[in-house]
Amino acid sequence: MPETPHIVSDVMTLTVVAVGRDAPFKEIVRTMEQWKVSALPVLEGEGRVIGVVSEADLLPKEEFRDRAMSLHEQRQRLSDVAKAGAVTAEELMSTPAVTVHPDVTLAQAARIMAVKHVKRLPVVDDLDMLQGIVSRADLLKVFLRSDEEIEEEVRRTVIAYLFPAFSHAIHVNVHEGVVTLRGQIGDTALVSVAARLVRAVEGVVDVESHLTGAPAGSEGE
Repeated sequence: MPETPHIVSDVMTLTVVAVGRDAPFKEIVRTMEQWKVSALPVLEGEGRVIGVVSEADLLPKEEFRDRAMSLHEQRQRLSDVAKAGAVTAEELMSTPAVTVHPDVTLAQAARIMAVKHVKRLPVVDDLDMLQGIVSRADLLKVFLRSDEEIEEEVRRTVIAYLFPAFSHAIHVNVHEGVVTLRGQIGDTALVSVAARLVRAVEGVVDVESHLTGAPAGSEGE
């Protein structure tokens, strides 16, 4: 079977730039610029994450600087109006913070980012204490695996597992993360299973399956 998927703790960044709840607006902007990040966890106490302040939280102050809004527009954008007048991280931050635990798989973390429309996730323990941060770029690190490494895992964890009697006759080729399977197998019902298991191998970009049924009586030859 495919190996245990990588989890957030495998790729997360341990050194995290963060701000306290009382951090002033300009300090937040300076910190983002200095560290080239678009969002910062907001901490209290010994490091408990209570929110996240992002560039999107800061922009209303500039957007509403020199324009008057109708009462209707103000009612439609109450949150942005409030943030336009905010001066500290506590007033600016989005809360509760969208976070993730270290043992969550990379696929689950990617799904959270997509659903919540965020670019990075603070990584916290069961007490919401900051452990690290994981970004979109971190989740893509699995695609840096070499073709040779992917091929070895596919052979060892998928081909040898599903087709022990035919593994010698199945050819596995990997180019730029695309896995091509060719050969004859005993049970064609396993073709789709093989493709699904190969696709689950981290670093695989796509699967092209050209597996066919073996002639009767060829098993074990």
